[in-house]
Amino acid sequence: MENQNKDMDVMIQISNVKKRYRLGQIGGGSLQADLQSWWARIRGKEDPNTKIGVDQRSNGETFMALNGIDLTIYKGEAVGIIGGNGAGKSTLLKLLSRVTAPTEGEIDIYGRIASMLEVGTGFSPEMTGRENVYMNGAILGMTKAEIDAKMEDIIEFSEVREFIDTPVKRYSSGMYVKLAFSVAAHLDSDIMIMDEVLAVGDMAFQKKCLDKMRDAAKKEGRTVLYVSHNMNTIRQLCDRCIVLDKGKIVFQGDIEESIQRYMGLDNIVNLPCYYNFEKNKRLYHFGKQIRLQEVQFLDKEFAKYEIGENIKFQISVESDIELGGAQIIVQIKDNQYTKIGMALSERFDLKCEKNQHFQFEMGTDYLSHDIYCLNLEIVKVDELGNYFAYDNPGSKMIVELVNEHGHNILWNKNYWGQVSFPMVKVVK
Repeated sequence: MENQNKDMDVMIQISNVKKRYRLGQIGGGSLQADLQSWWARIRGKEDPNTKIGVDQRSNGETFMALNGIDLTIYKGEAVGIIGGNGAGKSTLLKLLSRVTAPTEGEIDIYGRIASMLEVGTGFSPEMTGRENVYMNGAILGMTKAEIDAKMEDIIEFSEVREFIDTPVKRYSSGMYVKLAFSVAAHLDSDIMIMDEVLAVGDMAFQKKCLDKMRDAAKKEGRTVLYVSHNMNTIRQLCDRCIVLDKGKIVFQGDIEESIQRYMGLDNIVNLPCYYNFEKNKRLYHFGKQIRLQEVQFLDKEFAKYEIGENIKFQISVESDIELGGAQIIVQIKDNQYTKIGMALSERFDLKCEKNQHFQFEMGTDYLSHDIYCLNLEIVKVDELGNYFAYDNPGSKMIVELVNEHGHNILWNKNYWGQVSFPMVKVVK
């Protein structure tokens, strides 16, 4: 009987699931996209549906978005899914939402799913907000009477009452998110699947959504799957966490352990001093003209520094263009991936050639004792202070700062944060 009850509590069972894409052939998501890709190949043009950063020469090669996933999710769980760009998070959610089918393996789902994978998913732009609520409810198998009973709660939660009878094509992205989340949260579903779409909404609405998802899992017994790059929201909502990397589950379990694994902080004894970014997948326009190839921390065996000691590092850059007055931005985040700040380098000139080397020094005077994640961007800043980023490989470089900053007080970042300001002078 105990085993039977446990089987009844299983909401999602994933067994050896693989998802394979054939690069450069078909799979644009629609017949129109596939025809566009085919016509571009016939004319020898760049495929308009291939993501920037994917090698256009890889026609006919396969890419394993998911490569052998085994996972069991139970009723009432709130499960976080984290991983770097291209780890397979969104692909997994699309499979669970039946947007696409696995290449191999089986997915068993015991219940109705309400999913929100991106802004506007499941909405018809020509229909009003109210009409879209009815359509989504009908897709879930609800009757009109059942949807009517939920309508007032959906409108109230969404904060778009004034526009509920307006075609959603006129909605802003924030309004889309508010109504779409409200629909997914209030209609009768057993499983809620949320990709990182809440980032579009305002802070107050994000908090309301997190509270609603927490109540859905804890009080209503619904199962919640939540993808996010915001570790704080993962902490607030989830019971356990799954870490994906290159299409495989590399860790699952405790939230903090999962975050440490994702951040590369699970083994901080010997932090590396060398990072190679040549094979990193870039997002957006990054890496099209200028590519950050590698970073080497200098004069160190491991990336461990005393507070006040300069971090010396060298970058290797490949450029297809000449760029005068380039700079690098060093984004600094703590070990919980909270943004601390950024440092901007002095200007340097890039030539149109490979293996260009530049050395930098970055001060650490104002940072407290902790482990930090550094991320580099190559940028060009105009006379108005606007900047265009040429490359951001998306990798985290981990450094540790030790010792106290000029005083012997034991630093507690929960009280004082990450910044240690200079000593306050006594002035007579």
